[in-house]
Amino acid sequence: MRARADVSGAMGRRRSGILPILTAAGIAIAMPSYGQDAKANVPASLWTRDSLTGDWNGERTSLTERGVTVGLSEVAEVLGNATGGQKSGTVFTGRAELDVDLDLDKLVGWKGATIHVNGFQIHGRGLTADTLGGNLFDPSNIEATRATRLFDAYLEQSLFDDTLSIRLGQIAADDEFLISDYAGAFINGTFGWAGIMAADLPNGGPAYPLATPGVRIKWTPSKSFTWQTAVISGDPAGSSVGDDDPQRRNHDGLTFSLDKDVFVISEVGYSVAGDLPASFKLGGWYHSGKFDDQRYDSDGDLAAVSGADLYQRRGDYGFYAVADKLLWREDGTEGQGLGAFFRIGGAPGDRNLVPFYFDTGLNYTGLFEGRDSDILGLGFAFAKISDRARAYDRDYNDANPLATRPVRDFEAALELSYSYVAAPWWTIQPDVQYIIHPAGFSADPNADASLPAAAMKDALVIGVRTAIQF
Repeated sequence: MRARADVSGAMGRRRSGILPILTAAGIAIAMPSYGQDAKANVPASLWTRDSLTGDWNGERTSLTERGVTVGLSEVAEVLGNATGGQKSGTVFTGRAELDVDLDLDKLVGWKGATIHVNGFQIHGRGLTADTLGGNLFDPSNIEATRATRLFDAYLEQSLFDDTLSIRLGQIAADDEFLISDYAGAFINGTFGWAGIMAADLPNGGPAYPLATPGVRIKWTPSKSFTWQTAVISGDPAGSSVGDDDPQRRNHDGLTFSLDKDVFVISEVGYSVAGDLPASFKLGGWYHSGKFDDQRYDSDGDLAAVSGADLYQRRGDYGFYAVADKLLWREDGTEGQGLGAFFRIGGAPGDRNLVPFYFDTGLNYTGLFEGRDSDILGLGFAFAKISDRARAYDRDYNDANPLATRPVRDFEAALELSYSYVAAPWWTIQPDVQYIIHPAGFSADPNADASLPAAAMKDALVIGVRTAIQF
């Protein structure tokens, strides 16, 4: 739902966007010092326990010993677009998560078997549709349509001394594939399920917030080598009939789509131990569905000129690589030091909006004295718009010389983030992002279609996130 227009003018809009951002940033700075002062007035165990609510007078430990593990967390954030994009503005986004793990060996004597179920209650609204004009890289990795939904629900069986495991049920590819340990410290969604996957796969693919039925096999013959493959239902939104928002079509996560299209992803990983460990992953994926050609219609003509439906190409595929490396370790520490990550991906440009993608970044854990678990991170991501999609834009401009649009080229994001661990159960994370060429250098979605339109300006996103484990 779009916010009402601000009638106070451009300066008013800018002030209304910046003031809440500065307020949120002030809270981020003030809260850690408040937490330090508060420690003098509460039991010390509050600041050392793993969860805010503790052990529930022993009940939590008792449940775990009997095979039932329950977790509850809340991630909440205030993010604001100070300038650029479609318009300035500030939003609140939150996500509560409940997860339950059942150890079937302890419960019923089924060795090596577990059940995992988790669900979300998503509240607030995100920046992508509201202020950034549909950019490729969501500034928040929890941004989603407001809903209470089931996410994962699967049975996992471990075999052969835990060297082989099989998951069966509703699963998400971004739980285990294309993951960088260092990239996970950032807020922008592209550092999780990479922007090339979210842009090219139907409805973003089987990833947050939409999991789908499937099976995953994982083989770990040694500590250094891993191979895993998943075969998952091809469209997490289910039927294409109904609401344009795929998350509303599967609003409760109970669609359990089993249509004819499938998504297959496979990955091999190799890790190097030692004082400066590293890990490397190579992966590929295939989708059996139909994908729009980025330029031509079903008759082979220029779709931007004819206005006809785009030609449907059968099948899609892509490849990726991931590298994580600890570059420098502080003497006498386990995880403190400087780490780096790099991910790269590619897909055919005739049927994909994004044929090339990479991200990279640096993380320093424990930079400041006494802050051993805090993480300072700087990340950069880049997505290229396909040459065929760019040709479509030029075709459109040639056919509409009085209503030209920008020729899309790329989108990039730069993020600076600091995770302050106030307690093992509480993290506060101030964050700054600079989005270059929102929506790949597209025009404002609200621009008059009968007139020439300039591209949206680069956007500056400022905010703060807090995460609490209950």
